Amino acid sequence: MIEQFVYDVPTRVLFGHGALGQLGDEQLPGKRALVMISGGGSMRRHGQYDALVAQLDRAGVEHVLFDQVRPNPTNVNVDDAAAMVKSEGCDFVVALGGGSVMDAAKVVCIVANNDGCCWDYAPSSSGGGRKPERPALPLVCVTTSAGTGSEIDDGSVISNDETQEKTGMSTIFPTLSVVDPDLMMSVPPTFTAYQGMDTFFHAAESVINRTEHVVGEMFALKAIELVARYLPRAVVDGSDREARYHMAIANTLAGYYMLCTSEHIMEHSLGSNHPELPHGAGLIMLSHEYYDFFAQRKAAEGQMVKMARAMGVDDATSGADFVAALDRLIEAVGCADLAMSDYGILREELGDATRRYHEVRGGNPNGDPVKLTDDDIYGIYERSYR
Repeated sequence: MIEQFVYDVPTRVLFGHGALGQLGDEQLPGKRALVMISGGGSMRRHGQYDALVAQLDRAGVEHVLFDQVRPNPTNVNVDDAAAMVKSEGCDFVVALGGGSVMDAAKVVCIVANNDGCCWDYAPSSSGGGRKPERPALPLVCVTTSAGTGSEIDDGSVISNDETQEKTGMSTIFPTLSVVDPDLMMSVPPTFTAYQGMDTFFHAAESVINRTEHVVGEMFALKAIELVARYLPRAVVDGSDREARYHMAIANTLAGYYMLCTSEHIMEHSLGSNHPELPHGAGLIMLSHEYYDFFAQRKAAEGQMVKMARAMGVDDATSGADFVAALDRLIEAVGCADLAMSDYGILREELGDATRRYHEVRGGNPNGDPVKLTDDDIYGIYERSYR
């Protein structure tokens, strides 16, 4: 736990049921927007895209559409969208969707106003690690899921199919974000669970992170409490407005101080050449063995006890109590039977995932309660495999 910190989250947030209806009253950061959505078509089917367009029209903002973002967004997605920003004369970007769309849009805002391509700015082993010379274009995020916290943080996760890398990137904070639980009602149960557990792990990793501080811990513990209480309800009944509201709060709270540890790096490494693996599902698969590793070594007992109590285990006294509560939550959201093999991951790949761990980004391994060796990482993978 550190004593000194900087609290600087510049994003303006419109939060609550019906918040999208306020967007047209805002002073938006430009006059012509590139609107980015995923390629799956759900934003059109469920009406979120039309609702956004109505608000842009009300604000007097012209727009063009880019609808090719993948579930695990790629450098090609970013470069194609950035080229469209330039060719269409757009002066800001609007991301409508979940973390994939928002993550891609952040990097688009950088690439569209700077030289080079997406991977020139990637910090992974094959990336260029370049720093932007010019300011990024402004970004407005309208989130339709409760999972990544991308509407409030400055991080992105981008994949490169050619190099089989999936890496975290420090990018930009959105200028304005809309968090409207009404837009999240149509998320299917399975993805509600994956996204909600991603929120949970953002918070849990932050709490055990040795570089956490009192304000970050406050946000994270509240997020853990809300996920444990409301995610099972949102999975069972996606139209449960109270559950969706509190999951939206949990997601945004966890995003304010997202100090991820090695768990996220391990998932990025595992999913680097399996783009069909949902990020939240990968985290769930690893989570029991990951947290049990620290619990068995009593490496974060006080912090784990705090998390267990936030989850309703009032008599928690050890890290093992947190791991048991985590297992119960995963069972309650229908994810106890997830298996790496269901996504085509072979046991023989675990050694390669261990090697790739040192090449991708996505968390701070120096924040772990104890430093993981390669044998530790491989052991967590191996014990998690089925």
